[in-house]
Amino acid sequence: MRKLAAQVEAIEHRQALKHGQSGRQVASARNTASVRTAGSKGASSAGVRTASSTHGGFSDGLSGLRTDGPADPGIRFSGGAQPIEVGANQNPTLHSGSGFAGFKWMPPAPEHQTSKSAIDLSSSSPSSITQTDVDRLPPIFSIGGISVRLGGFVEFSNIWRDSNMTSGPATAWNNFPYANSPNHGLSEERMSAQLSRMSVLMEANPSKSVRLQAYVESDFGGSAGTTNSVQISGYTPRLRQGYFTFTQKDWGLHILMGQAWSLATNYAKGILPRQEQLPAVTDNNQIPGITFTRVPQIRIGKDWHQKYWLGLSVEDPQATVAFSSALSSGGTLPAAYGEKAGTRVFYSNAGGVLLNPNTQYTYNPAPDIILKGAVDTSVGHYEVFGLARWFRSLAVEPGMTTTRKHTTFGGGVGAGMTVPLGTKKLQMAGNVTAGEGIGRYGPSLIPDTTPNARGALSPVPELMGSLGLIGHPTPSVLLYTYGGIETAGRKRYMGADGAQYGYGVNDLNLGGCDVEFGSCNAQTRTLASLTTGGWWHFVEGRYGSVMGGLQYTYIRKFAFRGNDGSNNSVYPTTSGNTVYVTFRYLPFQ
Repeated sequence: MRKLAAQVEAIEHRQALKHGQSGRQVASARNTASVRTAGSKGASSAGVRTASSTHGGFSDGLSGLRTDGPADPGIRFSGGAQPIEVGANQNPTLHSGSGFAGFKWMPPAPEHQTSKSAIDLSSSSPSSITQTDVDRLPPIFSIGGISVRLGGFVEFSNIWRDSNMTSGPATAWNNFPYANSPNHGLSEERMSAQLSRMSVLMEANPSKSVRLQAYVESDFGGSAGTTNSVQISGYTPRLRQGYFTFTQKDWGLHILMGQAWSLATNYAKGILPRQEQLPAVTDNNQIPGITFTRVPQIRIGKDWHQKYWLGLSVEDPQATVAFSSALSSGGTLPAAYGEKAGTRVFYSNAGGVLLNPNTQYTYNPAPDIILKGAVDTSVGHYEVFGLARWFRSLAVEPGMTTTRKHTTFGGGVGAGMTVPLGTKKLQMAGNVTAGEGIGRYGPSLIPDTTPNARGALSPVPELMGSLGLIGHPTPSVLLYTYGGIETAGRKRYMGADGAQYGYGVNDLNLGGCDVEFGSCNAQTRTLASLTTGGWWHFVEGRYGSVMGGLQYTYIRKFAFRGNDGSNNSVYPTTSGNTVYVTFRYLPFQ
């Protein structure tokens, strides 16, 4: 390499003398030659082509290496080398035998352009907070006809809860303990960087009216069996979103395949991915009351002039099951009134290949189907949707030796809105969903179903909703407050012993719920919450941005009525408080 550098310097010196260049120009040429030499390490001189040179192409055996144009201060080499030179209108292209022919760095932004913040907090659901805002970022490089954008952030959160839940940066809202638990009132302090997030958006435009996109988003919210916080907090990456889309602009056609937020999620505009109306909160389990699932799906959408929208989504199903007494798949139900024996019921299996073996997966006869219509107007975004679900179980009825298959139907309807309140600095966002067997679509995971006396899964009536106010006192500050609620109804049957069984029963002995170490199997009826907080974007530059967030959530949990063992009614309740202090570094913004 030193010999090659010496040859380059000699050639530059001869050319400088030939053209009468000054000593300063010769020295500059030598510096440029050293950069080219450093940049060519590990590659053959004929196999690498950087941007072309102000002196034209090299001969003397160096025709494969040429540079020209002003230096780009954004691209630097290690080892003290100077920036590689990139032409203003021509990008360096890498042609190598590795199969990456056509790789190009995208052109740098003009150095003296009008400064504008890379983070937009004016939305009711800023993508830089709720997702990764990758659509607003410039492409980093291209491969063939595909441009590639990188997004994400590194996050540090300090979490405090007034009851010990031994959970990371996602609060299981339905798990706040009653007073019988020693964890009740035992505060929890936890630090985490698990929500650090990475994303990549790849885009191609085969024609003026066709766009193809592929999007992958990941964080470190996974927790393998070997994870511990004693020596190392080695949490594992997980798939948050991973999908591709096809758009035909002239037809208003939109197709999505992969894992994304459910079409039932509230949207800020249209029904396109990465435009979801997600609360601008820190907690990774959002707030009670919103629609919250990210699942594999196939979605077909149609728009009329980007104003009216219609979408149909077929989504991966899964159900939650609860019962008033201990019951696992394959167990026997208490005998129904008039029966001497109970039905044996099967409704789930442990995960198999590429599924979590420690998780039970319910029988899924058909995917969930969602149909949504939306309209964008000058006074806000409005949407309505319908949801259809199916649940399956196998039952061995008393006196029988073979199973009988039961399939039941559930679903619901919902609506959402995002509207400005007379000024761009204040918005209101809200959503509501009601139906039977829809608990899975809420962050609190109130159960979808409960077995009836014959072993069929009966959908539980449920209602969920939220309402939020989002304000922008300055361009760098966002403030919010949200209220949310999730509530369930009753599905039960009368047993042969005169007791009620199912979900929402009111004859359980719940006298121990308020006594430490007492027995308490209360079933959740309602969860209500109030969340308030804000974000401050306080650092920005070519090196990225830094944001800080503060969030407080109060939650109240109400159980179905029971008795104290002496025929006196009791209504167990509990509450919880959480505080998040969060900092994010966004290197791409």
